[in-house]
Amino acid sequence: MKTTLVIVFFLLFFSGINSTNAQPVKENGQLEVESTFLVNENGEPIILRGISYGWHNWWPRFYNKESVKWLANDFKCTVVRAALGVGPRNSYIDKTEWSEEKIEAVIKGVIENDIYVIIDWHSHELHLNEAISFFTKMAEKYGEYPHVIYEIFNEPVDDSWEKVKDYSIKVIKAIREKDPDNIILVGSPHWDQDIHIVADDPIEGFSNLMYTVHFYAGTHGLSLRERSDYALNKGIPIFVSECAGMEANGNGEIDFESWKIWIDWMETNKISWVCWSIADKNETCSMLNRSASDIGNWKNSDLKEAGIKTRELLRKYNK
Repeated sequence: MKTTLVIVFFLLFFSGINSTNAQPVKENGQLEVESTFLVNENGEPIILRGISYGWHNWWPRFYNKESVKWLANDFKCTVVRAALGVGPRNSYIDKTEWSEEKIEAVIKGVIENDIYVIIDWHSHELHLNEAISFFTKMAEKYGEYPHVIYEIFNEPVDDSWEKVKDYSIKVIKAIREKDPDNIILVGSPHWDQDIHIVADDPIEGFSNLMYTVHFYAGTHGLSLRERSDYALNKGIPIFVSECAGMEANGNGEIDFESWKIWIDWMETNKISWVCWSIADKNETCSMLNRSASDIGNWKNSDLKEAGIKTRELLRKYNK
């Protein structure tokens, strides 16, 4: 009898441990956009919170399903962002097949671990034909999975909203031919800062679109939030697909006070947010030290200050 009770206890105990691992996709299902909110299949507003990988062409070693599992279980990410580098050396333009393999390794890891993934066209310039080719392929292969979110232009820098809008419509049409449902994130001009310009001339004729704003709390403050509030008041749904606590160049001290103000603002407005980045570069915004393994299992000593703080925030909010 005692042996039976002990066995039952351990079964209940360990099943309880396993049940604490979040299953965001199982819980929320197919995402949609209603008004300014990202909502689940029941129409309830939700906030996705997670981490972006660094450029795949510079930090390919982290692009594997094991690191996705670690981010889901240890950092409690409900979303990760796979940043397909486009333009610099060894990027998608130069090494297309290899690049797709890296991105797909993350996508497959996401599906296995039941979280969401942003497939990010990580470029600062227009590459229309290449973008259409890539997103057509991704939508055809993974559009049936509710895990998938498409980010079709990371950070337009010099291109006007007129040009970005025209580009975006063409890429959206290509995606929608293969995937009518999943969320599409559209970039805003000037490093994803000019959301107020987008708000005055949004894309029409498509559902489940959101627009991206990026901030670095050591540089960006009230003025960018005021632009974003202006957009929200005009019914523009916002997704913060990249953010962090230091200066916009990725260095400098972390401004914890400013970062907290931003977090509070996003939580109040039910805006999803993704922190930058899983990389081991010698800069403040790279969350890992060179000692970090390719596949997760990171000790505190493997994490820089940004990594430790980001993990703390994600564990707090993604309960």
